[in-house]
Amino acid sequence: MKKSVLQLFVPISCVLAPASAWAHTGAHDVMGFVPGFSHPMGGADHVLAMVAAGVWAVQQGGRSLWAVPGAFVAMMMAGGMLGLAGMTLPYVELGILMSVLVLGALVAGAFEMPLAFSASMVGVFALCHGYVHGVEMPSAANAVPYSLGFVLATILLHAVGMAMGVILRKLNTEKAMRLAGAAITLGGIYLGIG
Repeated sequence: MKKSVLQLFVPISCVLAPASAWAHTGAHDVMGFVPGFSHPMGGADHVLAMVAAGVWAVQQGGRSLWAVPGAFVAMMMAGGMLGLAGMTLPYVELGILMSVLVLGALVAGAFEMPLAFSASMVGVFALCHGYVHGVEMPSAANAVPYSLGFVLATILLHAVGMAMGVILRKLNTEKAMRLAGAAITLGGIYLGIG
């Protein structure tokens, strides 16, 4: 009984989180590491996508365990640099929303894909996430500690997703992992219409 309640708590709380929990409010007090770290943690869209990427990496196994999160982090940093440089990247909010929907669906369906395709797809999504981090950082902010903050937060969120995946796999509850993916996708739908 206790285990099933815990398995439902996280997905349900993600779905019920208000759209105001999105990280892209446009109003950030950004000066360094702590605000950079809190930016990905402060929005349901970022949290859901990054946790889903970690869970999906575990589902795929093998080299995906490092390649999927690694591609996400590398491309997110590239996106952050594009945002800081003032480059224009169209449809970033749509890309972020799609990252939640698609990664959640991939976990729900336990889809396995070639490593190069998986890493590339996650990289495109990460470019959008990183771009927003860079754009929303005021010019007066210190870019290095802020960037270090959002990179470390992303790594932590991937690690949380991977830990969830490993624990659920060890408990032999693939169904719970798939339900978590479905809940992430539902959370993305809620964010999209909220």
